[in-house]
Amino acid sequence: MKRINLITIFLYLSTFVSAQTSPPADLGAIQQNFKKLNTLGSVLYIAAHPDDENTRLLAYLAQEKHYRTGYLSCTRGDGGQNLIGNEQSELLGLIRTQELLAARRIDGAEQFFTRANDFGFSKGPEETLKIWDKDKVLGDMVWVIRKFRPDVMICRFPTTGEGGHGHHTSSAILAQEAFTAAADPKRYPEQLKYVQPWQAKRLLWNTFSFGTINTTAADQFKINVGVYNPILGKGYGELAAESRSNHKTQGFGSARQRGEIYEYFKTILGDAPQNDLMDGVNTTWKRVKDGEPIGAAIGIINRDFNAEAPEKSVPALVQLLGKVEKVSDIYWRTQKTKELSELIAACSGLWFEAYATEPTYALGDKIQVRAQVVDRYSNRVKINSIGFQNNVSNLNSQVIPANQQQTFEQSGTADKLTQPYWLETPHSIGAYNLPDETLAGNPENPDLPKVDFEFIIEGKPVHFERRLLYKYVDPVRGEVYQPLEITPPVTANIENQDYIFNSLQSQVVQVKLKSFTEASGNISLKPIDGWKIDPKKIEFTGKNKNDEWTVAFTVAPTDNKSRINNLEALVTVNGKTFSLALRRIRYDHVPAITLFPPAETRLVNLDLKIAGKKLAYITGAGDLMPEALRQVGYDVHLLSEGEIMNADLSVYDAIITGVRAYNVNERLPYEQNRLMDYVKNGGNLLVQYNNNSGLVVKQIGPYPFRVVNQRVTDENAEVTILDKQSPVLNYPNKITQDDFKGWIQERGLYFVSDIDPQYKAILQMNDKGEQPNNGSLIVGDYGKGRFVYTSLAFFRELPAGVPGAYRLFVNLLSKPKGQSL
Repeated sequence: MKRINLITIFLYLSTFVSAQTSPPADLGAIQQNFKKLNTLGSVLYIAAHPDDENTRLLAYLAQEKHYRTGYLSCTRGDGGQNLIGNEQSELLGLIRTQELLAARRIDGAEQFFTRANDFGFSKGPEETLKIWDKDKVLGDMVWVIRKFRPDVMICRFPTTGEGGHGHHTSSAILAQEAFTAAADPKRYPEQLKYVQPWQAKRLLWNTFSFGTINTTAADQFKINVGVYNPILGKGYGELAAESRSNHKTQGFGSARQRGEIYEYFKTILGDAPQNDLMDGVNTTWKRVKDGEPIGAAIGIINRDFNAEAPEKSVPALVQLLGKVEKVSDIYWRTQKTKELSELIAACSGLWFEAYATEPTYALGDKIQVRAQVVDRYSNRVKINSIGFQNNVSNLNSQVIPANQQQTFEQSGTADKLTQPYWLETPHSIGAYNLPDETLAGNPENPDLPKVDFEFIIEGKPVHFERRLLYKYVDPVRGEVYQPLEITPPVTANIENQDYIFNSLQSQVVQVKLKSFTEASGNISLKPIDGWKIDPKKIEFTGKNKNDEWTVAFTVAPTDNKSRINNLEALVTVNGKTFSLALRRIRYDHVPAITLFPPAETRLVNLDLKIAGKKLAYITGAGDLMPEALRQVGYDVHLLSEGEIMNADLSVYDAIITGVRAYNVNERLPYEQNRLMDYVKNGGNLLVQYNNNSGLVVKQIGPYPFRVVNQRVTDENAEVTILDKQSPVLNYPNKITQDDFKGWIQERGLYFVSDIDPQYKAILQMNDKGEQPNNGSLIVGDYGKGRFVYTSLAFFRELPAGVPGAYRLFVNLLSKPKGQSL
């Protein structure tokens, strides 16, 4: 088998596209790949989040200009909201990672990340860079630049704040510093064991016109990216819409744009372009030593290409491969060897893939691999070897019969969990921990299982890698590929994310166990001071693969002291102890996602009184509030439209609308009168935050107020109580300043202003350096009932088990009979 040196491996890993079997081999793809093969230029686009990238520009650069194009997103978008489900934080970041990869598969660019965590909205770069740990995130950016070696770097945002978000501005600040630092061998010298310093030619700012902010100008360098590509049958405005519409968690379905569209640029560092983005950069084969004959040969092969007989180009392409493999520039040799090898496979009619025979394997178990190969045009291609891990099947140049699918068996060992590398260990609020610094930049684990193929084509060994996937047939979706899962022997999922105690009474903690192999062992809950756990251990024997069973422990506080503790489940199998749960995320627009979070829950002992029992919930953009409220003893019913319009709503002690319900629930305009009647007749309606953009009604409450883009991002910001006598601060729990301690990520978002006098503002707060804001919580009597609107981030606080947030939210749901504001 061909061996690749260490530096080549690091360069190659960054080009791997996930969840993909054989690359496209149609005539359009072949023609595009010929053009890309003859282009030696690279562009790196830099911004802060998934969705910040300019997909139209990326598609133009990758598929019209044929540059190697990358998007470096500082974060994975973990801190945003989810419009299609209830996943938040790291889980949302996993989905958005895959949404970005899906977008890149359409626009043709590559995807990279730093270790920075999207901790939520930030009002300025000073806060962002402090929380992110600027030096480490900058190091990640330098690492990506040194690996990717961009000729041109482009920022989505400026350093002067027009991007609005502290993360946006920080991405530009880091890009400017990284532009210089990547070329300085004294900066991050530990990286030089693997890569070399790199100086890009220029750093540009891709100016924009968003809403009322227009940073473009007639004297700026501009490119018409709205051209039409007849090979693709699309313009780049159309391609960009397809790419951007993958950002489904953010509701970014986009309309296709056609016709000329200009992108504008301002030079930040380096030489300003005059006529072309790559002014001063040789993007032909002349840029490498002895490369000019290669470029000439590509031109001749492309000119003589016969669309009706692509295989006729293979001898010349194979001869060319021998020359490309001798190029002294290791970077371009690596890139172009891979591109040329795939082009040879496409022109040969060679299709091949490898998949596991089962979707899941436990650590240490044997993986059965099935490799399939078809040579559609001739019997001139031979299979030399197939390797998985350290097992290599020597096939001794076996001829592949023309257009007959051949199947080969191989095996290996499940030797490493398919756990996302950035989630292997706990992380800070601002950055993920990397088990290996060289992993920075990778969108996924670079060591996911792969199979090596070596073919003999026109007498020459040609080497390929294919990701090992699982393949099955779904009755509706047809043939489906999904990532292979390598799991712990047994996983342990504790039923609830939190257990809330407000007395010495015990609760049952159920744990669902799932075996992925033949297993015997035991499970226990790790002892914690202040808690009694019974039993101490539960044995299990004779479990088979895919068995599931549930065990129960009784847990109770030993005293009435308020405390929060993490409770960990420990599973011992065959002498080894694991403490991992199983979480699967499934959406049709991205590959299946599997991770193994810690097998733990949160025990919260607090002083909490509840009044009322029966709640109704109107779902919004996705949150975990119903589950959190059930934890403290409420009966929570999810209301359907039919029930809102026809049922007796007076049976509910309170009705709650989910986050952004008035943005995403198109039926609320028709249901609104019924909700107002519910309040008027004595009900208690609590509306959680909504975005000020795209409200489905003109007036949310019984009296006017306006939702605005104002927030308090400091979760420790001081809170002033404006109305200490308000029932919502006194019944059934007495709310004090202590109840605002321990909040996470933010105080609140999308506050309200222009508040009608019929409402009372209860709280006041602000971020440092800003004016006090009283728009986080307003309460108003209407008829016999009460209307509450809150912008406080309860949807984050309750699932996180924040005691004071529970106490305040319960008060908002609890209206004493006959009592007004």
